[in-house]
Amino acid sequence: MLAKAIYNTGIQLYKAGVCLAAMGGKKKASLWLKGRQDWQTRMRQAGLGQHPVIWIHAASLGEFEQGRPVLEALRLRYPGYKILLTFFSPSGYEVRKDYPGADYVFYLPLDTRRNARDFADIVKPSLAIFVKYEFWYHLLTELYIRKIPVLLVSGIFRQDQLFFKGYGGMFKQLLLQLTHLFVQNQNSLELLKGIGIHHASISGDTRFDRVAALLTEQQTLPLITQFAGHDKLLVAGSTWPEDEQLLAAWWQQSSHPGLKLIIAPHEIHEGHIRQVKTFFPQAVTYSALKAGTADPNATVLIIDNIGMLTTLYRYANITYVGGGFGKDGIHNLLEPAAYSKPVIIGPEYSKYFEAVELVALHGALVVPELTNLQDYMNLLLNDPEFYGKTASIAGNYVKDNKGATEKILQYIQEKRFLSKE
Repeated sequence: MLAKAIYNTGIQLYKAGVCLAAMGGKKKASLWLKGRQDWQTRMRQAGLGQHPVIWIHAASLGEFEQGRPVLEALRLRYPGYKILLTFFSPSGYEVRKDYPGADYVFYLPLDTRRNARDFADIVKPSLAIFVKYEFWYHLLTELYIRKIPVLLVSGIFRQDQLFFKGYGGMFKQLLLQLTHLFVQNQNSLELLKGIGIHHASISGDTRFDRVAALLTEQQTLPLITQFAGHDKLLVAGSTWPEDEQLLAAWWQQSSHPGLKLIIAPHEIHEGHIRQVKTFFPQAVTYSALKAGTADPNATVLIIDNIGMLTTLYRYANITYVGGGFGKDGIHNLLEPAAYSKPVIIGPEYSKYFEAVELVALHGALVVPELTNLQDYMNLLLNDPEFYGKTASIAGNYVKDNKGATEKILQYIQEKRFLSKE
């Protein structure tokens, strides 16, 4: 089969590219390779296969947070099962490798036929759940052969994806092999029906359940309280250089009494942090704040670690979510919205239905250029009615869209994939 041969070649070329990147000193590539070394032995030594297992796979950190409500609900309702959590990307695994909600956390093995067989032999999952996407041919085929139920949760589909192309038959077949697909919206459901995929239903997005749960968490960031003092905070999360340039142009145009800025870049490697400092020469880093060496009069703070952003939005008065000036689009705007914070984004958001909806509701504000940012910041800082309305729309949008997790759990219970014994 030509498509399979191309796929297998692509997998090997991908691995070769990672090896070259690792040799060139790329940290993520080195972590990707190291995390997969001798994975069979490490899984056996961890005890996988000795107890019934529910396997949940997330590509990276964002997908983990998306699937987290399902994982935690399954853990509560089916305590007789161990939870295996796998990641494809180091940006997910390295942050959540010690996550207490899972019994085992591993990198997903490279998708070869032998690895798929070994993985299924060792893990013997009673149920497999893939979050949002990632359709690995050999792994999914092996599960199908073994009649292991596989669910896709919070799936999202677009017309330009392989499944809907004339040459995408191999991947369409993978969708046919899944037990059920829970999708986020009507458009995804109609696309699937158009290629003969009828074992799908709209559940909504489990991210709404996850971000809604943030309101009940008790995490605090005392150093952020210290930095803010009595001032308001603009928190810019998951920013890229284009976002940082725009924010810097606005910040440097005049003074901003009573306002401080926190930037949490998407990439926190040393080179990017240096670049952010060129945009904001007087900025201090969180690590310096933590060490007690930061200028106490600083008004711009750069977050140079991973894992704080979700809690950081709690302290904001206004939020900016990055990625809206690049081809990949914006990052997660539901987290700040859950806290009822006004959200500012760049113009590239059309691929994200939650962004499209929130913009239409006027709970998210789009800034294609500096003038727009100036106008919206003036309104948010100086017009309490505009601020309150925008914030309320954002918070209510999250509240109104909860419930996907319960729909998925009801399906699992009805199909009796798992035993409560």
